[in-house]
Amino acid sequence: MTAIRDDATTTDAVAGETSGRTPNGTPARSSQPDLSPTSKSSGLQAPAISTSHLTKRYGKARGIEDVNLTVLPGEIFGFIGPNGAGKSTTIRTLLGLIHKTSGEASIFGWDCEKDRTRILQQVGYLPSEVFYYDGMRARDLLSYAASFYRVDCTARIRELAVKLNLNLDQKVEDMSLGNRKKIGIVQGLMHSPSLIILDEPTSGLDPLVQRVFFDLMLEERSRGATILFSSHILSEVQRICDRVAIIREGRIIATQSVADLRRSAVKRVTVEFLRTDIAEVAHAFLTVPGVRSLSIDEHDVDDHDDSDHDIAGHDVAGCRHDIAGRNAAKRNTADRLATASLLYEGDCNTLISALAGMTLTDVEISEPTLEEVFMHYYQTPESGSASVQSDSAQSKATAR
Repeated sequence: MTAIRDDATTTDAVAGETSGRTPNGTPARSSQPDLSPTSKSSGLQAPAISTSHLTKRYGKARGIEDVNLTVLPGEIFGFIGPNGAGKSTTIRTLLGLIHKTSGEASIFGWDCEKDRTRILQQVGYLPSEVFYYDGMRARDLLSYAASFYRVDCTARIRELAVKLNLNLDQKVEDMSLGNRKKIGIVQGLMHSPSLIILDEPTSGLDPLVQRVFFDLMLEERSRGATILFSSHILSEVQRICDRVAIIREGRIIATQSVADLRRSAVKRVTVEFLRTDIAEVAHAFLTVPGVRSLSIDEHDVDDHDDSDHDIAGHDVAGCRHDIAGRNAAKRNTADRLATASLLYEGDCNTLISALAGMTLTDVEISEPTLEEVFMHYYQTPESGSASVQSDSAQSKATAR
């Protein structure tokens, strides 16, 4: 039903292995086989997920390299990185959909390859892309998938469908991408799994459904489930996760609590000011601890600004006079503007105090791109120290 694009594996096959048979209409069992999260050797509680030097290579191509993860029972663990970083490869290796090259991986103390059937009995999985049989209704499709788990999921399917506003009687071929994703969410949660693995779960969902989805994840955690939440959106991970691992180019580059991530959160700061104040602004930023990747971009104000002409084209009282005066001021060489852009990590009050001492025409503080966050983690203290280079040729020069 749900196909994984890269290896043509289906979650039908994953679900089928949990029962060891094909659905045959026999009465569903009232409960799943117990998968006790304890270490077989010591009897102590085992991590929900544990990997040691987990590596997957595709010939000479890199998949993942020396991935070390420990996800504790009952936590929501964020797994974040750009597309192609190795998130899906790690997940598929954990699920046994692809075989590792080397290293170790276990779920609740059970080996991900040797004990795969036992593990999959209590794993719910939502892949990044879902593909279903077009001719089936959502109700029939989910009932078919539930039969593999040998658990009566009827009530839970109905409950989740109501929360997600999913029409169970609609055929898959008539559904939007978002509604197909809702089917995937129901399929991943309907059997009350002990471990929920989500690969880019919010793609295709509108903001209202995303909010419902996040509420569902918090409910699952309160039930005692463990959640591995893979995403390329930093704000999503910060929203619900307890801890987060950052992966880039197949390697884990940082693992920390979300609280620590917030305290040390990197922000993108962009300020606009008069060109005559470049030296003053640069000096002010260079004295602020936590400033990195400071760059100065000098640019002339365009006398033919489109927004000005749009307004001037309307017969609104006072507009022509005001715009003419403003454009005259812009043509003054002393009023040429410059923009400073930087990454900042530290106390927001320190940054605000520094900004308050500058004469600015505009300021913007935003979340950086993931690539900027990764570059921040990769930078050494020497290469990451703040410096500035002004480029009067109107091309941006970034100093790291």
